[in-house]
Amino acid sequence: MEPGLESSKISEMDYHALNAMLNLYDADGNIQFDRDREAARQYFLQHVNQNMVFFHNFEERMRYLIDNDYYERELIEQYGVPFIEELTNEAYAMKFRFPTFLGAFKFFTSYALKTFDGKRYLERFEDRVVMSALGLAEGDRELARGLVREIVSGRFQPATPTFLNLGKAQRGELVSCFLLRIEDNMESISRGINSSLQLSKRGGGVALLLSNIRETAAPIKKIENQSSGIIPVMKLLEDSFSYANQLGARQGAGAVYLSAHHPDIMRFLDTKRENADEKIRIKTLSLGVVIPDITFELAKKGEDMYLFSPYDVERVYGVPFGDISISEKYAEMVDDARIKKTKINARHFFQTIAELQFESGYPYIVFEDTVNRANPIKGRINMSNLCSEILQVNTPTTYNEDLSYAEIGKDISCNLGSMNIAAAMDGGNLGGTVELAIRALTSVSDQSHISSVRSIEDGNDQSHAIGLGQMNLHGYLAREHVHYGSEEGIDFTNIYFYTVLFHALQASNRIAIERQTVFGGFEDSQYASGEFFDKYTEQEWAPATPRVAELFAQAGIAIPNQADWRELKASVMEHGIYNQNLQAVPPTGSISYINNSTSSIHPIASKIEIRKEGKLGRVYYPAPFMTNENLEYYTDAYEIGPEKIIDTYAAATQHVDQGLSLTLFFKDTATTRDINKAQIYAWRKGIKTIYYIRLRQLALEGTDMSECVSCML
Repeated sequence: MEPGLESSKISEMDYHALNAMLNLYDADGNIQFDRDREAARQYFLQHVNQNMVFFHNFEERMRYLIDNDYYERELIEQYGVPFIEELTNEAYAMKFRFPTFLGAFKFFTSYALKTFDGKRYLERFEDRVVMSALGLAEGDRELARGLVREIVSGRFQPATPTFLNLGKAQRGELVSCFLLRIEDNMESISRGINSSLQLSKRGGGVALLLSNIRETAAPIKKIENQSSGIIPVMKLLEDSFSYANQLGARQGAGAVYLSAHHPDIMRFLDTKRENADEKIRIKTLSLGVVIPDITFELAKKGEDMYLFSPYDVERVYGVPFGDISISEKYAEMVDDARIKKTKINARHFFQTIAELQFESGYPYIVFEDTVNRANPIKGRINMSNLCSEILQVNTPTTYNEDLSYAEIGKDISCNLGSMNIAAAMDGGNLGGTVELAIRALTSVSDQSHISSVRSIEDGNDQSHAIGLGQMNLHGYLAREHVHYGSEEGIDFTNIYFYTVLFHALQASNRIAIERQTVFGGFEDSQYASGEFFDKYTEQEWAPATPRVAELFAQAGIAIPNQADWRELKASVMEHGIYNQNLQAVPPTGSISYINNSTSSIHPIASKIEIRKEGKLGRVYYPAPFMTNENLEYYTDAYEIGPEKIIDTYAAATQHVDQGLSLTLFFKDTATTRDINKAQIYAWRKGIKTIYYIRLRQLALEGTDMSECVSCML
């Protein structure tokens, strides 16, 4: 076929068909990356441009969007239309183009402002970026300009609720997720359910701590065998999450966490069994287990593990069960006759977890003592969130008989956004990117006022906690011809996160100086004492491999030295930091696609990823920066195996004050023993949490594997 004729036929093809060609080899056995790029172009020509509302000029557009309650009038008036037009022109001048079809499709399906009937578009990518930057800058024009540059360039991407909602008159909250404690009384349980409804309708996922609730058959008002335990509470929560969503845009989602030493732990796990009775089966609620070191030690010795009544523990110690260090108090509680206890085999417990993860991917795991040893804040961490990367201190709320607050405790909101590692390295000013990202996320915290759940509002107002994440590690390493999980790959991860931490602390310190304000409880933290900085001032951190030193040198990015850390330590001890928590690495889903990034810092699951997108059906996504010449650097997560992934996460974890959403991938030949071994390895390497367990699925029947890229690779 003549080249011109072939080009003509391609341009006439449907964008969906063009995208599907990405999964078929060409005549020479190559992946057809150009077909996906053409699919993105045709998507605009055939769909987006045809359905975009037309305006004669910028002023007409803004007047329409304000008068018809699409944009927040106050935000537009804060800056004035002339400046917004100027900023919009700057954004368009950067010549952004979606490099993949899925990136474009995801943006216009999930983020772009649409007419109220949902049929036509009112924004392009640059317009959404401008409104996001204006909202985050809170009137600071230079900050707005900086954020536009960072977001359009891909160096920083706000999380979905923030990017989706900023500037819109009809919107949900800017916050990604929430963590709530439930105490051992009906007032707290009912408040927890109500709070979950309130938070879900505002667009957040909610995790709840159940460890403090008394076990099945525990006494109520000294009458034995009265408590129904935690399962009925889980059923009520599951129904609540299915009912509440954010204007239909995001389904409600919840998770519950339970201590491994709670007497209901095996019942808790049984709710996820495939053959569980419908009366107890939990279908949509995510489960997480909080495991202390002592549990591993008992399993290693082949001993039984004791489960302790939360009702009795709270009576004896005067604090809720979730606030007790099980490892520290274990022997003491075993010997205390006042505490009712039962026992199960520790190895059987871990075997059960592995079996369930094999079936469903659940439960998530929090390594409780690892988390608390690394915690620089006074207090105890006893749970995580829906994606297992948020690790913050909480405190209980108590109620009066009329359900009013006796004392408002501290619950947690997650203010998230992620940097694109490749784009940040390319930008050459890593410190500048980190600072703008920290200021953007701080703005999300400052603007979050959820008065319907006072413990969330008060907790946020005290802590100003944020979670700066990272994505595109595998994409960057592969582009630079470095294998994921190799010595150089782990070395880069270590030095990159080390450098980001320095700049994140420096940015928070600057904000504290500007505002003359620190987070609540700073004076009792390891930042105030200076202890946090010891590992950076007392030893040198530098690249261990020439290749990593070369990557930073080529990018023009300076790696902080001990003198830099000593200077920062002195400033923090004198002036403080504004944010209680600074980093958390989420799994990054949709924002990875629009940002053309590999998700989070884990390796790709497939060279050509297959997604099902509503009525459109199957959509294909190529790994970022992948070409037919560098395929060897795109080994997928199942082939890389859990140990190298854990090693990579361990390198990053030591510089992240919260957690990293770690998914472990196994081949279809894996056994529960392999999962157990990976869990033990992760615990020994200092990993804080494990998110999902994924097993490779066999190829679909009837697929011609000789022609299918995603099947063969």
